[in-house]
Amino acid sequence: MGEMQAVTSWQHDKSELSATEERWVEKAQAGDRIAFEQLYLGHRDRIYALCWRLCGGDRALAEDMMQDAFVRAWNKLHLFRGEAKFGTWLHRVTVNVVLSDRRIRLRRVQREQPLNEVVERSLVGDRDVYAGLREDLEVAIGKLPERARTVLVLYDIEGYQHKEIAEMTGMAVGSSKAQLHRARKLVREMLDSPGSLNKDE
Repeated sequence: MGEMQAVTSWQHDKSELSATEERWVEKAQAGDRIAFEQLYLGHRDRIYALCWRLCGGDRALAEDMMQDAFVRAWNKLHLFRGEAKFGTWLHRVTVNVVLSDRRIRLRRVQREQPLNEVVERSLVGDRDVYAGLREDLEVAIGKLPERARTVLVLYDIEGYQHKEIAEMTGMAVGSSKAQLHRARKLVREMLDSPGSLNKDE
């Protein structure tokens, strides 16, 4: 009986939280910055984690991308129709911000020199992997070439399907699948060879 009450209470709290968030969204759409700040506080950790993974563990770049994503969300809030949860919409906005930034960096580098894996990985910032990372898996993901990492994060961690990834990144569905296969293989190889996970790089 106690368990049933706990579950009911949790569902009630979750429902209440969702209704509160809907009110914040409505107020923010009307220009209420304090309401938007509440949305920011409620979602910043998850959005930062997504940016951090997509940026290969570069904390400074992830912070910049998170801020850009919330600025974009504020500017595009009038487009949010409530057909999905606000968090889902914000998540999509964030992925688009990071991928757009990456395309700009890529174009800049391509004008200067031919693209190779070393250049591709350097586009995320000064470092591919922050020296203080503790978990080997995160380190391995951070060391992946950028396109492979993007597909791995979006598919295996964030739950997007290949069709959605193809739409967001501009690559073919087959390329998305190939990049996922490549990413998983490289991660396995790095995890099987501890010397390749030098965390001080």
